[in-house]
Amino acid sequence: MSTIPPVPGPLSEDVAALLRAVHDALDLPLPGLTDQDEREHYRLLIDRAAGARVVLACVLERNHALGSSAAYLRGRTETAPVTYTPWEDKGDPA
Repeated sequence: MSTIPPVPGPLSEDVAALLRAVHDALDLPLPGLTDQDEREHYRLLIDRAAGARVVLACVLERNHALGSSAAYLRGRTETAPVTYTPWEDKGDPA
């Protein structure tokens, strides 16, 4: 018999801000068609994932404040923008 976990109540503002910052850091557009675009996408994703992991570890293991951790990650994300050409769906060529 499968049990469905209870639906959590509304998130606090600080929790929602931290989750949004992690989401936004990792939500990268797919790379364009060149090898260079793929390499840049990979490097940026690895860098942002590492930043998110460190922030989450600090919150979970060192009790850093959620709000300031979210602000730090958001600032770190802003200083590492997408510089590659994102993939574009050109539609069906037929």
